Amino acid sequence: MSKYWSDAIQRLTPYVPGEQPKESGITKLNTNENPYPPSPLASEVINGFDTARLRLYSDPDCTQLKDALAEHFAVERKNVFVGNGSDEVLAHTFAAFFQQDKPLLLPEFTYSFYPVYCNLFDIEFNLIPLRDEFVLNLEDYSEENGGIIFANPNAPTSRAVELGEIEALLQRNTESVVVVDEAYVDFGASSAVELTKKYDNVLVIQTLSKSRSLAGMRVGFAIGHEDLIAGLERVKNSFNSYPLDMLAIESSVAAIKDVAYFEETTQKIIETREWTAERLAEFGFISLPSKANFLFTSHRFVEAAELMGYLRTNKILVRYFSKPGIDNYLRITIGTQEEMELLITTLEKHPDLFKL
Repeated sequence: MSKYWSDAIQRLTPYVPGEQPKESGITKLNTNENPYPPSPLASEVINGFDTARLRLYSDPDCTQLKDALAEHFAVERKNVFVGNGSDEVLAHTFAAFFQQDKPLLLPEFTYSFYPVYCNLFDIEFNLIPLRDEFVLNLEDYSEENGGIIFANPNAPTSRAVELGEIEALLQRNTESVVVVDEAYVDFGASSAVELTKKYDNVLVIQTLSKSRSLAGMRVGFAIGHEDLIAGLERVKNSFNSYPLDMLAIESSVAAIKDVAYFEETTQKIIETREWTAERLAEFGFISLPSKANFLFTSHRFVEAAELMGYLRTNKILVRYFSKPGIDNYLRITIGTQEEMELLITTLEKHPDLFKL
């Protein structure tokens, strides 16, 4: 620690992102990236971009992208906010809505950036335990609060809650903001965007990193009542007026409009996910029912840490969390069919795994 750090920064435990390997020949199943390239329409925009324009600032309001998102989700531009990846959108959300006298409620096992933001912004929070088999039950979010946030599908557990459960929560919880983080919603869950048209205290956050293969562009967005969006804009314009560059804006517009490609690639991932879960089960793995582009899985006899090390030795990266309660699970991103076949073939060679 540096003597120049503030006390608040010295107390922080930062978020640790998934490993980005520097060597070649690695099968990367650890950061939930999309295994397929971006939309051909987005690639066409990028390849044809006039770089001379980069001497100018991008549109600070990202109007073109907001309009594309508004049309896609059947909302108005005033209901859309965009930022530099959903992590930045989340950061602005914590700053705008959760600095309250009452605690923020969030699941015990969820996206590990949430507690980091709480500590960064000095927000009191209460962790709500998941039920058996990591079920997120929104009936458990009944105490007084300064806000509620959860991922749907949840990460890293992959399970989703039904839209009716979210609406029931909104009917009970009317005095604070409820944030639904839908980073993985396009792989089988139901989006709460329609609820934003009925309830003024629900904010839905999504990303173009997963289902639209633009993780390298860093584009996230939120949809909600215009008052919530105005709050986010106040924070954004007090932090970074130009969150997205020109390439990010224009390629994202193209990706949003290419619905056919989006549906094709997400369906491929869903089908490969189900195939992988079935094959893993043959070797003694128990996977939670996933609605995401990853599996959260545990082996009956072999510890997760040992399996992670074995796969790494064989140049396959998966995500392992050492936190008690989930420390015997692996989070395995769904890659291409060929990549998942390689995973299965590699596991077949493990000396302690056998076909049931």
